[in-house]
Amino acid sequence: MTSAPNLPGLLESFFTDRLMHQRQASPNTIASYSDTFRLLLEFLAPRLKRAPSSFSLEDIDAPVVGEFLDHLEKERGIGARSRNVRLAAIHSFFKYAAFTEVAQSALIQRVLAIPSKRYDRSPIAFLTRVEIDALVAAPDDQTWMGRRDRALLLLAVQSGLRVSELVGLACQDVVVGCGAHVRCMGKGRKERCTPLRKETAAVLRAWLREQKGKPTDPLFPNAHGGQLSRDAVEHLLAKHVSTACRSCHSLEQKHVSPHVLRHSAAMDLLQHGVDRSVIALWLGHESVETTQMYLHANLALKEAALAKTAPMDVRAGRYHPGDRLLAFLKSL
Repeated sequence: MTSAPNLPGLLESFFTDRLMHQRQASPNTIASYSDTFRLLLEFLAPRLKRAPSSFSLEDIDAPVVGEFLDHLEKERGIGARSRNVRLAAIHSFFKYAAFTEVAQSALIQRVLAIPSKRYDRSPIAFLTRVEIDALVAAPDDQTWMGRRDRALLLLAVQSGLRVSELVGLACQDVVVGCGAHVRCMGKGRKERCTPLRKETAAVLRAWLREQKGKPTDPLFPNAHGGQLSRDAVEHLLAKHVSTACRSCHSLEQKHVSPHVLRHSAAMDLLQHGVDRSVIALWLGHESVETTQMYLHANLALKEAALAKTAPMDVRAGRYHPGDRLLAFLKSL
């Protein structure tokens, strides 16, 4: 006997009541969760041979969730981190369902018991000061688009803003006078202000004067005056990295993404002796522990620590094999 299709009502109340009303989740969170359940329902529909609107919570048990996550990794080619993001969305829904579907508590607990997948953590990638200078100099300042890109890249490597924060900036979010700074709405709807260096403020002042936009207009608009997309930022960055490689060959060995510019800003602060708590505040991190990864990636700090240790009294020498007869006698 097929149980009543209670999944549509649960999902609707989860998104409208729990996420939008109670938690006031950001649009990015809602979009991510929505994509997860769209993929899950599309995965289940041909297997169950029913429309998603007829599904019940019983149709999504722990084995099904496990198969869905394996499907994402094998068929869609996602990594362990993306898999864990999808699992987090499913866990959040089942925690909500636990309050209303008490009869399904055993099923819910089995789904909640599915662990996140561990993955290798490679050292973070970042640019050196020479590479940063080559990248910022790459855009052609004789064109409108080149001047926009140079202002965007300079602000990115100095402020460490996320790409979503960069494209979301409006003209009114930048103050280029006394106490120059940029305001942005970061993760978790936390607003923060980041001070600007003199050269960055000067470039942005000239850009604002040229653009002559309204306070609510995008700071870095596309060719049609609208907001740049993440893909557009990645495209322009790849174009200018290719140009910068001609004068800085070390860039050829690096995959430069918008997040690498954020890492570069953090590493620049760390190498100049800025405390981790200040870097966390600068980047808008939830916890100071998040900045720990920059300590692991900073080889200069490790070399400085090694220089403070006492050298071992070990003389260089060459290996000489022992006498064959003595070795034979020892082996008996």
